[in-house]
Amino acid sequence: MSGTVACDALLHDIKIALQVTWDDTATDDRLMGYIEDGIAYLNDKRGEPGDYMVPGKPRTLLKEYVRYARDEALDVFENNYQAQILAMQNERGVSAYAAAVEAAEKT
Repeated sequence: MSGTVACDALLHDIKIALQVTWDDTATDDRLMGYIEDGIAYLNDKRGEPGDYMVPGKPRTLLKEYVRYARDEALDVFENNYQAQILAMQNERGVSAYAAAVEAAEKT
């Protein structure tokens, strides 16, 4: 899937989640800016790029990030989603550890 198609699909999914039923270039541009900011923020918190095209914590958190950004409430996002952000970080850490153990067992 190309980057543009993925961005368009992600924008469409987030618009549905936010109940944005109209097509407006200014709204789409604003939401895309929030999506890009949210991906950068969540990737930083996760410690590696997340997959935002499949259901899971990164995608759920991105939708909520965009909702908070749209509502000008980012100052409380991290506090309200701290448990989910930590769960996402822990999930990544456990996966990395499992991969390292598996690699060590093969040698």
